Amino acid sequence: MNAQELSQYLADAPPSVVRLEIEKHFNALSDKQKRYAHYISKASFAGNRIVLRQVSPESEHIYDFILSLYKASGGDWKALAKKAGVDEEGLTAFLHYAAQFLGNSGNYKSFGDSKFIPRCDESVFSALASTSPEAEKHYKATNGAIFATDKPGLLHLGFTDDGHMTTYYPDSPDITKDEISAVNKWMQDKGLLPENTRLRKTADGVYELLIASAKTAVPENGGDIGKETEFVVSEGVLAGKTIKLVYGDYSKEMEAITSYIRKAADNAENETQKKMHLAYAKSFEEGSLLAFKDSQRHWIRDQGPMVECNIGFIETYRDPAGVRGEWEGFAAVVNLERTRAFGELVQSAPSLIPKLPWSKEFEKDKFLSPDFTSLEVLTFCGSGIPAGINIPNYDDIRQQEGFKNVSLGNVLNAKLPDEKLPFLLESDIELFKKYRDAAFEVQVGLHELTGHGCGKLLQETSPGVYNFDIVNRPVSPLTGQPVTTWYKPGETWGSVFGGLAGAYEECRAELVAMHLSCEFETLKIFGFGDGTVDMDGVAGDVLYVSYIGMARAGLTAVEFWDPKSQKWGQPHCQARFAILKAMLQAEDNFCKLEYKKEDLSDLVIRVDRSKVLTSGRKAIANFLQKLHIYKSTADVEAGSKFFTEMSYVDPEFWGTKVRNVVLANKQPRKVFVQANTYLDEATGRVTIKHYDPTPEGMIQSWAERELEAANGTASRL
Repeated sequence: MNAQELSQYLADAPPSVVRLEIEKHFNALSDKQKRYAHYISKASFAGNRIVLRQVSPESEHIYDFILSLYKASGGDWKALAKKAGVDEEGLTAFLHYAAQFLGNSGNYKSFGDSKFIPRCDESVFSALASTSPEAEKHYKATNGAIFATDKPGLLHLGFTDDGHMTTYYPDSPDITKDEISAVNKWMQDKGLLPENTRLRKTADGVYELLIASAKTAVPENGGDIGKETEFVVSEGVLAGKTIKLVYGDYSKEMEAITSYIRKAADNAENETQKKMHLAYAKSFEEGSLLAFKDSQRHWIRDQGPMVECNIGFIETYRDPAGVRGEWEGFAAVVNLERTRAFGELVQSAPSLIPKLPWSKEFEKDKFLSPDFTSLEVLTFCGSGIPAGINIPNYDDIRQQEGFKNVSLGNVLNAKLPDEKLPFLLESDIELFKKYRDAAFEVQVGLHELTGHGCGKLLQETSPGVYNFDIVNRPVSPLTGQPVTTWYKPGETWGSVFGGLAGAYEECRAELVAMHLSCEFETLKIFGFGDGTVDMDGVAGDVLYVSYIGMARAGLTAVEFWDPKSQKWGQPHCQARFAILKAMLQAEDNFCKLEYKKEDLSDLVIRVDRSKVLTSGRKAIANFLQKLHIYKSTADVEAGSKFFTEMSYVDPEFWGTKVRNVVLANKQPRKVFVQANTYLDEATGRVTIKHYDPTPEGMIQSWAERELEAANGTASRL
């Protein structure tokens, strides 16, 4: 790998370390609410080692290496470097790498799924390791993987048979996509949900489904599909093969999580919260995703809590097959002032959704008004912290019972001093700085509530039973003919669209937000304008900044497209690039790339403000309509083909010329230093401790969480 290629994988120098500000909101809670938040935080972080193991084989060893160096030095890094004979430049490179590693809970970027390596020689890490026997033990256990770049495919997460890195299929170097798909189909037919599983193919050709649970054997009353744990497949590519259910994956972690969750239940504010946590506890103890679905039903009903949370194997972006979930957990405090605006947005949703470009047959029979709160995050354990969340992801619950939306305010508003803004017109920069937070809040609100919250999946819910008129089938606006495809019994959106589902759905939700942000009544809810159409006023400023912000995000997204594999490494980026292409294809030169230099070093985006409500909105609506109808009707063939074309990166122009100038201007992605909470058992009171927004502060915050290394391999299977 040449120096230019290698430079893309070097750790950020310096990383953008930002503190999650929470103290004011946390201190306003009652003692009981603080204890509740404390136990949820402990439960969430007790799963951090699960996240590490879900990233790469070496991540947990790197984590222990970093923390053992902190322990050995007492946080006096200069003294440690002196003892190791490491100069200031070497120490700085280590600290930068450690901060980025801890901020991503692994050595692959949470946003982009590509590996990052230290900006120093291996001898620096080796010398630091030599100062402590414990650190040296963990460093040797990484087996050279921290610096390894000899196999370019392993620099990206993905399927093993494409040469990429994944730990969702451990100890299975020869497992293929077809085998994974076949096991997933078997699970679907059996009614066994996949989110809390990993899949291992043994040397004997047995397929072991590793189920995350504190218990290491099938529960006494049976698991989600009974007491049987071994099955011989009767048909398909796995005919004659054995599939075995193995309980106890991550058993030590799941046991600790269950214990903390039960303590959270003891401090719940109401019976609904208590039932939710007891369902969580059953799920984590027994490996039951049916119990987890029950927890989500209670979670939806827990309307307007002061402390909000969710925890479990939730998002499936990092599983290359798109079905197995990454561990995450969060505890957050409601921001009542900002929540009022989101409450108004929820109330207006039933009048907004009919403005979307499809007929009522492709929309839910009734909009189930969700809870929508603005939160200040206390704790978020996972590979990265999003700006907004819309869950649960289970189609049956979303369609029939509802969902919840949250906007994470202290994540949205976290800023870096002196942030550069390449690719904007000089005349747009000040306006962008002034209104980007406002535009982002509107976009996130609409994206989560109406984007992920809208739309009906046409389904045969059970044999011969449909949730639409099968005799007089809905007419597709794309063909003018009755629909010919729909979801069959047992099929879900994720199972049908597979690995493409994440990027596709993010794109659809972004487009819904862009389409509805053109409604000035919506902008009024957030405090911009009086509801009348006025592109020259403040509301027009926010709308324009929203559109140029999306175009810029689409341009910078090419950083996360890999020229070697010609694949996207980040679903949101694939989505935003596709939207930029739709904007560039709009009529009347609505959106253009402008440059005079051959190397594109002067590249800027020009969006015609006067055409946002005409050519711009029309292009967005046309793109959105296609994505939505294909999703609604389970038309995976047409939908996949269309979205793949829209997100296709021309290797010469976009993949080389534009990508090179984007890489030359790229800025480190933010990593967040989170507070810790401490319970005084004698008084029952909880205190909070913040840390400096520096690499040293990041390491200290993790060291003081006192997470113990798992003993042996009992919890890893």
